[in-house]
Amino acid sequence: MDATLEQNTIGFDGISKARITAGYILSGVASLFLLFDGIMKLFKPAVVVNGTVELGYNESVIIPLGIVLTAITIIYIIPRTAVLGAVLLTGYLGGAVATHVRVGAGAFPIIFPVIMGALVWGGLYLRDARVSNLLSPRK
Repeated sequence: MDATLEQNTIGFDGISKARITAGYILSGVASLFLLFDGIMKLFKPAVVVNGTVELGYNESVIIPLGIVLTAITIIYIIPRTAVLGAVLLTGYLGGAVATHVRVGAGAFPIIFPVIMGALVWGGLYLRDARVSNLLSPRK
C-alpha cells in the first residue's frame, strides 16, 4: 500500500479513519441525547416532573439524577475517561431499564435505554483499539 494512502486512511492504533469517524458519530448521537436528558432534568419542565413521578420516583430526585447523568456523560465524552464513562452510563441505563420493567412500561421504554447503551459501547468499540481488542472474540 502506498505510504501516503495508508497515512490518509489509517488513524491511531491502526484503526481506519472511517471507523474512528463512525465511532465518534455513534458516540456523539448517544452523548447528545444523554446530555439533553440530563440537562432537562436540571431545569425540571413539567413533562420531566410528570414522567418521573409516573415512574414512582419523588420529584426531589430529579435534579440529583440530572447532575449524575450530565456528569457521567461528560466523563464519557472526554477521550481519556471514556471507558469509565461508558461503565457508569451502563449502570445508569440499567437502572432505567429496571425502572421501566418495574412499572410495566411497554417495549419501547424498556428497549430504548438498551439501544442507548449499545450506541455508547458501539461508538467506543469503533474508535478505541483497546476496547475493541478487549471485547473482540479471541482466536
